[in-house]
Amino acid sequence: MPVSGQARVPIVAAERGPRARMKRIMLDTAMGLMQRGLIPSVSDVAEEAEVSRATAYRYFPSQAALIQETVDEALGPILEWTSESDDAEERVTELFSFALPRIEEYEATHRAALLLALDQWTRRQAGTLGAEERFVRGHRRALLADALNPLKRRLGRQAFDRATQSLSLIFGTEALVVLKDIWGLEGGEARRVAIWAAHALVRAATAEASALSRIDPSRRTKKGAAKKPGRPRK
Repeated sequence: MPVSGQARVPIVAAERGPRARMKRIMLDTAMGLMQRGLIPSVSDVAEEAEVSRATAYRYFPSQAALIQETVDEALGPILEWTSESDDAEERVTELFSFALPRIEEYEATHRAALLLALDQWTRRQAGTLGAEERFVRGHRRALLADALNPLKRRLGRQAFDRATQSLSLIFGTEALVVLKDIWGLEGGEARRVAIWAAHALVRAATAEASALSRIDPSRRTKKGAAKKPGRPRK
């Protein structure tokens, strides 16, 4: 059954030449199979693209490598995201507004990657994964940490990590799956809910840091630090 939201326009490859063209053909083929609701193996892509398995495996030594490459292609400019704002809430808004439409555009690819991760987890629990290369997801960790960076010093390591981890629950494929599949929201509505939740989390983390600094003055930043009492005059 086709998965909606997959872009059909080929991504422009940075490389040139016969090798780059062959890789492009296989990546486009893999994404086409994902559009049909499949998690393609390297052999599936070879057969669909009408190339030998040996050729396909030279480019992608494992299914995990193939899926990882398609995800990186689908994410594209998201991986290079940056912001010039020094306000954490603004940066988070910019990231969500920029990234979520792109993730939805390549929704079929991201859902296939999620399915592979869940499938590998199931087989690992059952002890049947064997030596298969593990598909690792985690691009959002660096992106969200960058978005929250202005709060890093103010929150402290533990609170900053907790805030970043909390934001990861409402950013990415899983958030869209919940908002679209369970709540039936369209893309724009889903983004607005995710951004609202992100704002709430950032404000909660900031309020908590402010409350703790009032209780413990040593947690205050240099600018707002209380002066140490001087020595009593003799």
